[in-house]
Amino acid sequence: MLTIIENILDDEQVRSFRQKLETAEWTDGAASAGTRSVRVKQNLQLGRQDALAVELGNIILRKLGNDPLFVSASLAEKIWPPIFNLYQDGGHYGTHSDAALMRLPEANMTIRSDLSATLFLSEPDEYAGGELVIEEHYGAQPVKLAAGDMILYPSSSLHQVTPVTRGKRICAITWMQSAVADASAREMLFDLDQSIQSLTPDRPHDDPDIDRLIHVYHNMLRRWATV
Repeated sequence: MLTIIENILDDEQVRSFRQKLETAEWTDGAASAGTRSVRVKQNLQLGRQDALAVELGNIILRKLGNDPLFVSASLAEKIWPPIFNLYQDGGHYGTHSDAALMRLPEANMTIRSDLSATLFLSEPDEYAGGELVIEEHYGAQPVKLAAGDMILYPSSSLHQVTPVTRGKRICAITWMQSAVADASAREMLFDLDQSIQSLTPDRPHDDPDIDRLIHVYHNMLRRWATV
């Protein structure tokens, strides 16, 4: 399931991020790639413990924690600190898959990557190329969103970033372990929750049908959650 979440960052926050990232100390992104991925990865990144990366990453994490659509779609239990990357001058990331288990030594924590996320910080007309292409059941899906918007997609999918032939593509990426590991179960819970959310405004506060749907949702979540 691919889920687009709009306005994780508003226009003012995007401008603030971009101004700060203009003077960032970018390093070779190949340093964080696996033994196979390093052969197809050409970009720049901020170090995970870079002070600016930590500052901006914490803002993103707070925004995600307060976004109802993100919470509903991900049911995130653990989230990897966001990583900021820059693609320019032909930079790209060839077809690859994300590591299933990701170790964060400073937090003494291991994350099972159920979902990946890309938060776009450059507007689509600022660069040519640079599409995030995600392979799913219905074929390869190219994604290029407005600045401040995010896409969630399965970490198990093959995906790539096409070469940036003009301008700069700046994004933040992260991974999360969901409380519900099974993707099909998580999708059913998401569909049910979204239906409840859409029906609730038109129903009385004590509507028994809505209460029953909420009851079903939480019993399904209780059955499938791995926490």
